[in-house]
Amino acid sequence: MTDSERDRYSRQILLPGIGAPGQQLLLDACVAVVGCGALGAFHAGALARAGVGRILLVDRDFVELSNLQRQWLYEEADAREALPKAVAAARAIGRINSGVRAEALVDDLTAGNIHDLLQPASLILDGTDNFETRYLLNDYAVDRAIPWIYGGAVGTYGLAMPILPGRSACFECIYPEPPSGAQPTCDTAGVLNTITSLVASWQVSLALRLLCGQEVEPRISTFDAWTGVIRQVAMPSADPACPACGGARTCRHLHGEDRVPISLCGRNAVQIHDRRRPLDLDALAASLSPLGQVRSNGFALRFVVQPYEMTIFPDGRAIIKGTQDPGLARSLYSRYIGN
Repeated sequence: MTDSERDRYSRQILLPGIGAPGQQLLLDACVAVVGCGALGAFHAGALARAGVGRILLVDRDFVELSNLQRQWLYEEADAREALPKAVAAARAIGRINSGVRAEALVDDLTAGNIHDLLQPASLILDGTDNFETRYLLNDYAVDRAIPWIYGGAVGTYGLAMPILPGRSACFECIYPEPPSGAQPTCDTAGVLNTITSLVASWQVSLALRLLCGQEVEPRISTFDAWTGVIRQVAMPSADPACPACGGARTCRHLHGEDRVPISLCGRNAVQIHDRRRPLDLDALAASLSPLGQVRSNGFALRFVVQPYEMTIFPDGRAIIKGTQDPGLARSLYSRYIGN
């Protein structure tokens, strides 16, 4: 640790649970933040300020004006440019702490790329917004025997819990099946910005303890930032019959099972993620310009042809706003981008 680092983290080093040895562990650590929205943006900023040496920022989405109410790292300029959230987060971290290595991974996390993207990480923070990715994270973490910390928030309510392979139930033990029926989202039920920061703060606190070699009790913590009610219950023991952490260890999500070719983004939008091939965004912009409004920033291309808006990434992935019909989304993709 350099003299500058000792000065920068001096107030943190004073804490008995961290000290100089713990701070060195943080400086040497690599953490993956999966999902850089309301939770993940806070994770990233807090980890950077705490001196976590390497942060992998994984997100498939871009910054929008409606994000700024609760996604603390981003600014109006990021929304105007429609920057990928991972890129905007990495740039913000560079301004916060130049000693931290923040890596922007603009991608949709899948069974096919999770090993390549997350391999360096010894801990994962969940900032995602869907069960599909969480089951995948759970399989990966159980398979590699590394901790991950689940979090979710909507309205004024939030929940967080650490998944500690070998010590606690895993995510699939607790949620053998995803919730059925329509579920509330920030776009349908709203969200208080303090509940996202509260849940994310708790997740980061757990992460810092684990990274410093401290014990963490596996508890489910729930918060209501409006009523002030906070509850904690002990997590159950692992289920011996669990397909993820039980004796069979099938890890079906990690092997690509149960993955649908199109994911609904929960905000009147459909993601096309099954047509991966490199795209020349400049050439695509030239071909689409006569047909509608086009903006490109090198990371993604935004194409508006009313009443739809398409954001297209260099790997061929696209997010199509204005519909929740996968068939229509496929049709629009084929019409404007091709098969």
